[in-house]
Amino acid sequence: MSGDTLTFLGTGDAMGVPRVYCDCEVCTEARNTGVNRRLRSSVMVECGEASFMIDCGPDWRFMMERLGKRKMRDMLITHAHFDHIGGLPEWSDACRWLGEKGRLYAPADVLEQIVRQYPWLPRQMEMTAVDDGITLGGWEISCWKVNHGKNGYSYAYRLQKGEYTWVYNSDSINLSPAEKEPLKGLDLLVLGTSFVHETAIFESRSVYDMKEAAQLLSEVNPRQTIYTHMSHDVDVRKELPLPEGVSVAMTGMTVDLSK
Repeated sequence: MSGDTLTFLGTGDAMGVPRVYCDCEVCTEARNTGVNRRLRSSVMVECGEASFMIDCGPDWRFMMERLGKRKMRDMLITHAHFDHIGGLPEWSDACRWLGEKGRLYAPADVLEQIVRQYPWLPRQMEMTAVDDGITLGGWEISCWKVNHGKNGYSYAYRLQKGEYTWVYNSDSINLSPAEKEPLKGLDLLVLGTSFVHETAIFESRSVYDMKEAAQLLSEVNPRQTIYTHMSHDVDVRKELPLPEGVSVAMTGMTVDLSK
């Protein structure tokens, strides 16, 4: 598996940073100098000649331009919220013009939701349910449903190749013991943390904050953790309450999936 990498294409929450309506310190900095500028959360895994993305939000076209890529064949989707599937129509159009069907992978219920929203997509892509697992780029991939708070549920993906195992879990909160179990024994956990400390009432929330994430990490104990899906509450210029072995994702950051 030498050379396999994970690249963070987007590290923001549903609104991205800056938020259109907001003039807070973080959004202002994001507009002016861009250190905190964050596209909607998405990653790319490269495995030699093969590659695939996880999630296809509304910033997909801009991400592809930034990468200098003209096509993407394989895409995993975590759940059918706009910030994770808003780019699918543009990907579908790209597939149509290339005359090459895309391959879209998600749990069966997520595929059903996607087709309800974008009923023309199956004409341009092969849709494969991953409830029983799948292999992409040599990675054995499994998924499980995770609590997404007020927003219902999402799915997390666990990927294993050789002795290296990692999880992508961008949208979850208040996981049950059963939902935490696949997070144990990881080399890397990519975890969504929308706020440093979110003060909204718990019943209205949908993603861990960094304070709650630290408690989760103390229970599942991954070797390395990277926080993503961050809102305008997170200012990466400032010192953040990060436990040992934890960092925050930055746009374009690449991680070696073997160390």
